[in-house]
Amino acid sequence: MTHEQRPLGTPFSPAATADEVLEGVDLTGRNAIVTAGHSGLGLETTRALAKAGAAVTVAARNPEQARAAVAGIRRVEVEHLDLLDPASIQAFADRWRATHEGLHILVNSAAVPTPGRLVLDARGYEVQFATGHLGHFQLTLALHPALRAARGARVVNVTSGAHRFGDIRWHDPHFADGYDPGGAYAQTKTANILFAVALDRRWAADNIHGYAVHPGVVVGTKINTGADVQAMRAAGLMDADGKPVIDPAAGKKTPAQGASTIVFAATSELLTGIGGVYLRDNDVAPVNDERLPVTADSIPTDVASHAIDPDSAARLWDLGERLLGLRPRDGVGAHS
Repeated sequence: MTHEQRPLGTPFSPAATADEVLEGVDLTGRNAIVTAGHSGLGLETTRALAKAGAAVTVAARNPEQARAAVAGIRRVEVEHLDLLDPASIQAFADRWRATHEGLHILVNSAAVPTPGRLVLDARGYEVQFATGHLGHFQLTLALHPALRAARGARVVNVTSGAHRFGDIRWHDPHFADGYDPGGAYAQTKTANILFAVALDRRWAADNIHGYAVHPGVVVGTKINTGADVQAMRAAGLMDADGKPVIDPAAGKKTPAQGASTIVFAATSELLTGIGGVYLRDNDVAPVNDERLPVTADSIPTDVASHAIDPDSAARLWDLGERLLGLRPRDGVGAHS
C-alpha cells in the first residue's frame, strides 16, 4: 500500500497553539466553514481562523447558542445545520453557495457524545456514525462546487487516535447485533480518516485535498461534569485535586493546543501537494499497527493501517452514497 503517511519534521511542537501555527499567515479573502464552530475545539478553530483574516461560517444545530458563543469575534457568521437531517444539510449548502463564492476551508468537527446505549436517528442509523461521518459526508458532497471554485481547498476531518481500536463494521455499521459504545466511537473515527483518503484520491484533480486530524486528548480548563472522576484520574487526565492535567508531549492538551493541528491541516504550506493523510502534533503521523496500551503516561496516536487503506476508503464512499440514497441499496449497511 502506497501512501504519504510519513512525518515531515515541522517547526511546531505538540505544545504549539493555533495562533502560533497561524503566525504570519494571512487568510484575508478566504472562506471557511466550521461545523460546531461555537464550542470546544470548534470555537478555538473559528477564533484562530477569523483572527488570521478568514471569513468563517459556524454551522450549528442551535444558532442562538452559537451566536452567543462567537459574539465579538469579527468575520464570523452563524447558520443552522442539523447533521442528522438530510434536508437541513442540503438547505445549508444551498444557502451558503447562494451567498458565497469559493470555499477554501471546510472543517468537519461536529460530533455527539458517546451514548451509553444504542441511539438511532430517524433513518435507523447509529447516531455517532450518522453525525460524525455520514452527515459530514453529505455536507462535503453538497459543497463540492464551492470547494472546486476556490481553486485550492482543504477539507479537514477531526478524528481521534481511538480509531486504532476499531474498523468499519461493514456487515452491521448500526449495531443491530448489539451496541458497543467504544466500538461505535472507534468506527466513526476510522470513517473520518478513510473519508479524507477517499476524498483526496477523487478530488485532488480539482485541487481539493483531504486531511484527518487527531487533536490530542483535549482537557481544557474544565472537566466534563458527567465524566467518571476515577476514570479521568486513572487516565492521567485529572490530578488528585480534580484539576486537569496538561501535558502536550503525552497528548493531553488545551483547546488552543488541540486546535493547532486543525489549522495546520487547513492552512500550512508544508502540506502543499500532500493530501489524504492523518495528522497529529502538527505533523503527518507515522503508521504503527503495534498494539499499544493506553496508560496515564502514554496515549497511542499513530495511525493504524486499516484507517488509510485505499480500498476501504473507496468502499466507505460507496457505503455512504447508498446510505444517503445516492445509489441503489444492496442491503449492506441498512438497519432493519
